[in-house]
Amino acid sequence: MIGLISATAAGAAARDRLAAAWPDRTRVYDGPVRDAVRAAFAECEQLVCFLATGAVVRLIAPLLDEKASDPGVVCVDEAGRFAVSLVGGHGGGANELAVAVGEVLGAEPVVTTATDAVGLPGLDTLGLPVEGEVAAVSRALLDGEPVALEAEVPWPLPPLPVAAQGAYTVRVTDRAVEPGEREVVLRPPSLVVGVGASRGVPAEEVLELVEGTLREAGLSVRSVCCLATVDAKAGEPGLVAAAERLGVPLVTYSAEELAAVEVPNPSAAPLAAVGTPSVAEASALLGGGELLVPKRKSKRADGGPARATCAVVRRPGRGRLAIVGIGPGARDLLTPRARAELRRASVLVGLDQYVDQIRDLLRPGTRILESGLGAEEERARTAVAEARRGHAVALIGSGDAGVYAMASPALAEASDDIDVVGVPGVTAALAAGAVLGAPLGHDHVSISLSDLHTPWEVIERRVRAAAEADLVVTFYNPRSRNRDWQLPRALEILAGHREPATPVGVVRNASRPDESSLLTTLAELDPTTVDMMTVVTVGNTATRTIAGRMVTPRGYRWQKPREEHR
Repeated sequence: MIGLISATAAGAAARDRLAAAWPDRTRVYDGPVRDAVRAAFAECEQLVCFLATGAVVRLIAPLLDEKASDPGVVCVDEAGRFAVSLVGGHGGGANELAVAVGEVLGAEPVVTTATDAVGLPGLDTLGLPVEGEVAAVSRALLDGEPVALEAEVPWPLPPLPVAAQGAYTVRVTDRAVEPGEREVVLRPPSLVVGVGASRGVPAEEVLELVEGTLREAGLSVRSVCCLATVDAKAGEPGLVAAAERLGVPLVTYSAEELAAVEVPNPSAAPLAAVGTPSVAEASALLGGGELLVPKRKSKRADGGPARATCAVVRRPGRGRLAIVGIGPGARDLLTPRARAELRRASVLVGLDQYVDQIRDLLRPGTRILESGLGAEEERARTAVAEARRGHAVALIGSGDAGVYAMASPALAEASDDIDVVGVPGVTAALAAGAVLGAPLGHDHVSISLSDLHTPWEVIERRVRAAAEADLVVTFYNPRSRNRDWQLPRALEILAGHREPATPVGVVRNASRPDESSLLTTLAELDPTTVDMMTVVTVGNTATRTIAGRMVTPRGYRWQKPREEHR
């Protein structure tokens, strides 16, 4: 919950705007400001104070305890011009909150955390448990000192400017090691603990078995990602409570799924009880990985029979491939999600001219793999291969990466051994449509006139079908130096089904500084003015030019055009 505190009418107005935007996330604290801050500080994970920074500093100073537990505090001036991350930038999430508040209120976020200021990911913001000399190693990264990365467990981290060797170290491991001097240890969630249990097993017996097994194997409990078991035990109170106390989910599988897993220590007891010869080992191994600790049984202080078994498997970190649409070119049409994925990626793959558009958004240390025109399949293979090596990869394409871009060849190469995330972007057709007016107000289709990958006979058949169906048509790749006859032929097909006065919109470099547009007709369009940087949109029989804009009526009732619209 985010506590909101204000002292004046102007501050209350901005406060109420934020409360209206986030009704389920915020709570307004009224009354004397000192009492409101004290109450919110004790009850909320974060605070937004619509007060002067000096006043907030004096109010929260007596309440501060330690960095790991204090709430994040953002201070907004009463004019709503700035959102200042004051306390708990990383641990309390104040840096992200300042950005979010700024987006709602139109305020400028002010973040002074050193790593954020220079574009480095904070070691304590990577989503992994962290131990050791975080401040010292972060300072070394900031100062450009050599910091070595020792990834005992490969994991898709964001880019870090690390070296092969250095006086400082970032270690990624699930082993129970103490951080050394000048070292940070990151704990990846790489361990799956499979658990079998008898009815009524106490949570304490499960926890003692799990924690003891990990301790004896030299593994960190902070790297456990889940407890896994059979469906029949999904509601077993002892297992549910043990998972809650470990802070991990309880994952369950059917007996049929578990019975199909080959294990080193099958048993007749679970086969008779729940229908599978193994629960602990099979549930740990089901998602793949290396069996580090075979099945072990719990030990009871009273010498009674064991009521729990467990096994430990290490699953390698899955690489991550984000397929990112960077939009038609204008920076403000690049989505926030795309920005976030670009900053998350440690490897960027893309066409060189598209890389140039977003190079300044990448974090220091991002490895860039760029190539020229005509290498789409090779870029797709490269991106998938890098993800399979355990990296966080962003593969970029213009517009939306799923529209005549990189998503299709990449997904044709990818399999289920990596995580794939699609990030939509604003397409050229949409950007051009916004320039022209509303040409896509009813059913429409996009057709590429490039016959490099599609036979012209197929393209012509599609154009003819769109013409007969009376669809608005947007032509991508309409004309190049070596392909100068396809657009005239496509227009000829459309002209067989539409009036010569049918509106046609031509937009070149939509959303870019040298954008140009022309609204003409099917009879008057000069194909020689069109090139590969152009999108051509041809209206249907209902499309009209209204006040200099191209408009296709919305709805399913055919509208007879009014005389004054002609």
